[in-house]
Amino acid sequence: MTSSPSAPAAGPVRLNPKARVALVAGGITIAVVLSGWFIYHQARGRYFQDTNDAYIRADSVVVSPKIGGYVAEVLIENNQDVTVGQPLVRIDAHDYQAQAEQIEAQIDVAEANAANVRATIREQHATIAQGRARLAAARAKANHDANEVKRYEPLAASGAEPQEKLEQLRTMAVQSANDAESQAAALQVAERRLESLETQVRQAKAQGQGARAQLSAAQGDLQSTTISAAMNGRIGNKTVTVGQFVQPGTRLMSIVPLDKLYVEANFKETQIGLMRIGQAVNIEVDTLKGVELHGTIASFAPGTGAEFSLLPPKNATGNFTKIVQRVPVRITLEAGPEARKLLVPGLSVTVTVDTRSAKDDLHRVKQEQEQLLSTAN
Repeated sequence: MTSSPSAPAAGPVRLNPKARVALVAGGITIAVVLSGWFIYHQARGRYFQDTNDAYIRADSVVVSPKIGGYVAEVLIENNQDVTVGQPLVRIDAHDYQAQAEQIEAQIDVAEANAANVRATIREQHATIAQGRARLAAARAKANHDANEVKRYEPLAASGAEPQEKLEQLRTMAVQSANDAESQAAALQVAERRLESLETQVRQAKAQGQGARAQLSAAQGDLQSTTISAAMNGRIGNKTVTVGQFVQPGTRLMSIVPLDKLYVEANFKETQIGLMRIGQAVNIEVDTLKGVELHGTIASFAPGTGAEFSLLPPKNATGNFTKIVQRVPVRITLEAGPEARKLLVPGLSVTVTVDTRSAKDDLHRVKQEQEQLLSTAN
């Protein structure tokens, strides 16, 4: 039997030169792209922090009445633009008008009482003047009669004048003294009466002042029957209707100040290390595709969102799981009139913050901590 020839040994697979060049070029391209991305990330990209957990907000005002009553007029419609001071709702004012008029009548009565007492005081001054004149005359007569008694006593003792005459003079002197005392007591009563009248005047004035205070409150209630807009904005969530009875504090509607919109962005706690007030922000609104708005960081919340929740978390448990917290950041919104026409509170946005202005802060913080540590040691 003849043996078959052996198969040739398999050699190394050689790539086509073109394929080899393509692979090398691809590897170089990938290396260049990765290097470029790394350089970009280190120099710029890592300083841009973004989040889509952000929304347009506005500090809206709830419109509520200060007084109770039936709604007589509703002067606006839902979604209507209003200006500050514009009347929104009128409450039936008849009861409050009657109350104000009644208090005005009380003021008139108090003023009339005060005027009447003042007139009585003027009369009392005349009575006091008359009483003082009578007292002066009585005292003069009592003094004269007493002197007469002194003059007649030696004459009667010597027999030059009869004893009966002296007794008459003594009787007249006693009567004159008693009359002077009576006039003094009457004058004292008149003066005390004057003090009482002056007290009545002060009381009438106090009543008038109290009534004026009540009138001021009643007029305030009367003015409060017309509820006006406290700011420029747009009416939303209107629930009031004509004929409805409202109590103080009842929510009637809200006014949204569309000219004072801002963005509230909830950044992760790992993103805010280099964020500072005044840094530039790019804002993309889902409603305005392809339109980029701008803004600046205005403020940071004094705590994470969890801290202000109804039931703040208590992490002192055995089953603790760390969750990255988010910090609300307020951003001013710079938008023109045309863009603002389409912006309303609650819209979702994506924000990107340029933190390059604070890129050296972490280094300074590290140096500061190292200095504190060295000082402590």
